[in-house]
Amino acid sequence: MVEIKSKREIEKMREACRITALVHKKIEEAIKPGITTLELDKIAERVIRENGGIPAEKGYPSYEKGIAPFPGSICASINDEVIHGIPSGRVHLKEGDIISIDLVVAKDGFNGDAARTHFVGNVSANARRLVEITKQAFFEGIKYAIAGNRIGDISHAIGEFVEKNGYSVVREFQGHGIGRSMHEDPGIPNYGKGGKGIKLEPGMTLAIEPMVIEGKPDILELEDGWTIITEDASLSAHYENTILITEKQPEILTII
Repeated sequence: MVEIKSKREIEKMREACRITALVHKKIEEAIKPGITTLELDKIAERVIRENGGIPAEKGYPSYEKGIAPFPGSICASINDEVIHGIPSGRVHLKEGDIISIDLVVAKDGFNGDAARTHFVGNVSANARRLVEITKQAFFEGIKYAIAGNRIGDISHAIGEFVEKNGYSVVREFQGHGIGRSMHEDPGIPNYGKGGKGIKLEPGMTLAIEPMVIEGKPDILELEDGWTIITEDASLSAHYENTILITEKQPEILTII
């Protein structure tokens, strides 16, 4: 069941999303060669808590037996890591890396979710183009995030744009509804047919998140039970925002 948010609930969503955007800004300012992903994680948790929020990813449970809950306040995924990279004090960013930061902030019972892929120093033209296409795929998708359209219209627009530009979308993971829970209905794939899926209504809050691979779409899960990598070791990028469906154009809640 897809929850329609009240005006009061939307205001709470705005605040969680404002903090989410603020944290991304602080992380972007800190990214440089030599910094560790654990240092970035600590920056994120500090900023979240200073603003009265909770890092919702920290302690998020795995549904696989024997896999510990997620230990970080952010997911930090470098180069061929697609999503769910675990922050580490042993992993130092290097000149030319790209790093995807995905984070969720909870405040007053509601969540904000966004992801960005950043450049570490000077990166290759190929890496730069991948990141730019991934970001633009989000904006191509939300052109269709309008009341009366369907989820499949968003999914189709993202997948078509990505593949037209010579890249692959991740099919095993997808965007989602968001609100009181980090993950709510509906699921929002990054591929599909237009005109399919539930109809969009004002008051829906959705996390739209293209995950794009430079090479083939195949992925693998590492032994830590969290980190997802590309099977062919090609680069991957991630871009996400929480949006609000309105009577007119969608409102992006996680950009300030």
